[in-house]
Amino acid sequence: MDKAEIRSEAFRRRKAQAEKEEVSARILDRVRALPEYRQARIVLYYVDARSEVRTKAALPTALADGKTVLVPWCNDEGRLELFRLTDMSELELGMYDILEPAPRLRRRPDRVALAKDLDFALIPGVAFDDRGGRVGHGKGYYDKLLEGVRPDCPLVAPVFECQLFDRVPTDDHDVYMDFVVTEERVLEGLGRAG
Repeated sequence: MDKAEIRSEAFRRRKAQAEKEEVSARILDRVRALPEYRQARIVLYYVDARSEVRTKAALPTALADGKTVLVPWCNDEGRLELFRLTDMSELELGMYDILEPAPRLRRRPDRVALAKDLDFALIPGVAFDDRGGRVGHGKGYYDKLLEGVRPDCPLVAPVFECQLFDRVPTDDHDVYMDFVVTEERVLEGLGRAG
């Protein structure tokens, strides 16, 4: 299957995923159990939208655990920027109806962060394989963001088991995940060596 066919099938499967909240909680428990997560100080969380693995519920826990939590927002040039979150009340509906930092807070110097600051990054996607291959939404937002992430920062995809395929097509610019975490297992991907 090509990327468009895989996206279509993955969206169908993800939408049909039962008990998204409960299954997402199991996935994120596995993520938090990773030694790489426990050691990380600065963590990127995407804020879930539509049928993605639910990450919103984990944000208050990460903050209470003393993590510096960064969340992305999309600027006018179509690039993701990072914001240091301190409270859930700082999020509002933004582009594509995704929760983003409130516009009045985004440019505050104490809230701006860079991709190179990350110690651990949760990366969303539509479809994955056991090598850490990723098919995103096709807009390249995360591909551009990942260019600035340090090589020692683990890239972790929290996904429903139904989003896994035997192989997903990848291009030269695509970045492999270090870990793909589902409700059933933790798969070690090729990472940037892929």
